Amino acid sequence: MQRAFSYRIAAFLVEVLLILAGLLFLVPFYFLLVNSVKTFGEILTHAAAWPTAFHFSNYAAAWESIDFPSAFGNSLLVTLVSNVLLLLISSMAAYQMVRNNTLFNRILFGLIVSAMVIPFQSIMLPLMEISNMLSLNNSIAGLILCYLGFGAPLSVFLFHGFIKTVPLEIEQAARVDGSNRYGVFFRVVLPLLQPMMITVLILNTLWIWNDYLLPSLILTYPDKRTIPIATYTLFGQYTKQWDLALPALVLGILPIVIFFLALQKYIVSGIAAGAVKG
Repeated sequence: MQRAFSYRIAAFLVEVLLILAGLLFLVPFYFLLVNSVKTFGEILTHAAAWPTAFHFSNYAAAWESIDFPSAFGNSLLVTLVSNVLLLLISSMAAYQMVRNNTLFNRILFGLIVSAMVIPFQSIMLPLMEISNMLSLNNSIAGLILCYLGFGAPLSVFLFHGFIKTVPLEIEQAARVDGSNRYGVFFRVVLPLLQPMMITVLILNTLWIWNDYLLPSLILTYPDKRTIPIATYTLFGQYTKQWDLALPALVLGILPIVIFFLALQKYIVSGIAAGAVKG
């Protein structure tokens, strides 16, 4: 009885600590939201205080300053097209490697996975040279192509582990019914990959939507800017327009926060399923 009581006390203390840790992680969001409706002077003098007046006009000014509709459209286009291509190409590549377990495919899979440990900063200069050579600069299509290259290793790795859990007997039954290789994949295997597809979709969306470094290297024209690049224009060398930058940050992260909260339950289940060894 005493042991059970001690266990409940320990569990309660752990829950309290976790709640406090969660609140600690929410502190930056408090500063962001509270200061986004303050005047520039009030942000500098009383950053942690509650606003004396709510200046929601900051959002309208930020909307116009960074041309939010254009930046939002560019970010949405890049994120959607990159995700669709990554899901399709990575799932097909992983399926081929799993179902044709040859020495070549094993070596190829090892090379793809090893690409995940290469720091992006170490290949920035070669990337710029190649992009200039292929005329990919200031092109949405060029940026999408770069995201395919950098996003494929993790996506292939996750799909590779998940496909190992798909029973081979289901595919054999489909072949007996007359389906060819493509029919088996698109009609049988692809629907079974839905949990992992949602996981890959969430992880790549969070990365692509919030990425600053790669778009800043590829895109320089104002009409091609994504939301992170457009927001960065409010931070100059000598002045920082906090009364515009903070509302712009809220506008930029709001769509991705809604997207994440709507699909977060699939992350753990998908990654756990992909970690199962076939």
